[in-house]
Amino acid sequence: MSGPVHRTRSSANDTYLGGPISTETRINERIRVPEVRLVGPNSEQVGIVRVEDALRLAYEADLDLVEVAPDARPPVCKIMDYGKFKYEAAQKQRESRRNQQMTVIKEQKLRPKIDDHDYETKKGHVIRFLEAGSKVKVTIMFRGREQSRPELGFRLLQRLGNDVAEYGFVETSAKQDGRNMTMVLAPHKGAKTRAKAAQDSGRRAQAEPTPESE
Repeated sequence: MSGPVHRTRSSANDTYLGGPISTETRINERIRVPEVRLVGPNSEQVGIVRVEDALRLAYEADLDLVEVAPDARPPVCKIMDYGKFKYEAAQKQRESRRNQQMTVIKEQKLRPKIDDHDYETKKGHVIRFLEAGSKVKVTIMFRGREQSRPELGFRLLQRLGNDVAEYGFVETSAKQDGRNMTMVLAPHKGAKTRAKAAQDSGRRAQAEPTPESE
């Protein structure tokens, strides 16, 4: 009976159960230890077996034997389709990068001594940004003697955070940044999805014919 077929070795970015699979990952007959703690293809715990038996089980299942925890004693190996695993890991990483790139940060600037009308206008902008799924960096700009009154900025940012709590939360608390004071608000999970659903619903409503009156 011929031995298991070699698959492509992992890249540095591959992961398994939250931990990295390095470029030194050993698979199949490259695993040169007497015994391994074996995990089956459905994540079932097989137990400690001779490496020859683990290789045989992997070969019989037409899968690979992959060393996933080389520092354990004995090393932990899993029977899996290594090519499929690498493909799925790469897909997840691409999706993660795409989600990170899609995160938009808007900025809203305020003065510490802002009148009520201007405040309501700026608050409305912040709410719209959050509803659209964007983060918002709120900046309080101090001028002249205002810099000696940082409590005005803290109170204003605290007020804004409370007023928009229905739409988002304070991701980064207020902090001094040179002459300015900043705070970052983030939308609640699913805000962008809800906003898109509402937009699609509005478009469908506009597309529907209006019933003629008799």
